[in-house]
Amino acid sequence: MKRVLIITYYWPPSGGAGVQRWLKFTKYLRDYGWEPIIYTPENPESPTNDSSLEKDIPKNLTVIKTQIWEPYNYYKVLMGQKKKDKINAAFLTESKKPKKFEKISVWIRGNFFIPDARKFWVKPSVKYLANYLKENPVDAIVSTGPPHSMHLIALGLKKKLNIPWMADFRDPWTNIDFYSKLMLSSSADRKHKRLELEVLKNADVVTCVGQTWLDELEELYKKGSGKNSSKFKFISNGYDPDDYSSEKVEADKKFSIVYIGTLDKSRNPGILWKTLADIIKKNKDFANDLQLKLVGKTDIAVTEDIENNGLNPYLEKIAYLTHAEVTQVQKKSQVLLLLINNTPNAMGITTGKLFEYFAAKRPILCIGPKGGDADKILEETKGGLISGYEDSQTLENNIMYFYNKYKQENLPCESVNIEKYSRKMLTGEVAEVLNEITK
Repeated sequence: MKRVLIITYYWPPSGGAGVQRWLKFTKYLRDYGWEPIIYTPENPESPTNDSSLEKDIPKNLTVIKTQIWEPYNYYKVLMGQKKKDKINAAFLTESKKPKKFEKISVWIRGNFFIPDARKFWVKPSVKYLANYLKENPVDAIVSTGPPHSMHLIALGLKKKLNIPWMADFRDPWTNIDFYSKLMLSSSADRKHKRLELEVLKNADVVTCVGQTWLDELEELYKKGSGKNSSKFKFISNGYDPDDYSSEKVEADKKFSIVYIGTLDKSRNPGILWKTLADIIKKNKDFANDLQLKLVGKTDIAVTEDIENNGLNPYLEKIAYLTHAEVTQVQKKSQVLLLLINNTPNAMGITTGKLFEYFAAKRPILCIGPKGGDADKILEETKGGLISGYEDSQTLENNIMYFYNKYKQENLPCESVNIEKYSRKMLTGEVAEVLNEITK
């Protein structure tokens, strides 16, 4: 077998969305003639832990771990948090009043920790891996970000050893939804963009989870290098059929609208809460049947909006579930809620949960940009209905369509052609790319 070193910050027992993509690729790479070797921190600052994911780690997998130093302990002191407290993803705030030092900490993060707080792991990792790879050679290297410091480790190895390198973007770098909130100085902005371009120039292949985002990365490369290139490849997110057993589960009795994952301010669907409140006033049956479920961390702006619209009696909040438990909740739901961040990069967002929703075989209610990547996939698969961020009438129509089907006990999932999004099929695409750059 050929050997590939995968540099990833997120690895079990770390939980959350960041670990899924390369854990699943690693699970199936041997089927396509590639032996994965994982490089990951010994002591990462993970948003959650999920030991249920460890079942997907292949037997006898080589996992290399080294210590990482991150400045989060200082951040926690600044924010009045305890050492054991977890750092929330992006800009999610669960408390009523943001701490007085929050803006200062964001400014420090954006201007001093470039590209991110894991920057201090780059040089030690390059030194360690350069020595390791001389004695344990590999055919290719993969880096997956964010955090984009993982790409800088691979960049350092590329310059030292010239091993074929695949840079995989699970989210954009300078086009990520919260980039504008980092309060960057002009010099910090230039440094982010310089490092991003250096990665795009030096990687043998650049892959991304969304076609729109991939096109944007390719455009940055063309502007920065003056060249066209065929090295930009789209490899979608997906679902693992193994996570969704054929065993039937009993659906929720109530008309449950269920959201899975972190729900931050940029995803807060104010139009949904208002529309549900309006339907409740007009329709007593709907009011008796409705149930809202939010599974995961929820921003205070969301919970306040729900309360202000009088929806608290219908709300069930579940702070955390393992991935194994999440799949069961998805399968029981009447309708699965997909929210696309209302941010400048919204057209390219196709969250990983979209594909897991397909696997759960429940209809999807989506709020996001019409014509975006998620909309195109929903149309292609017939997996659900979408309405725009301000289109309350279409949203109400979509909700009532699902509700009327529910009342008729005829609310099926009508998804088609989702097999190409299975993790095993997608791993085949990864292997093709690796084969190409190692010819």
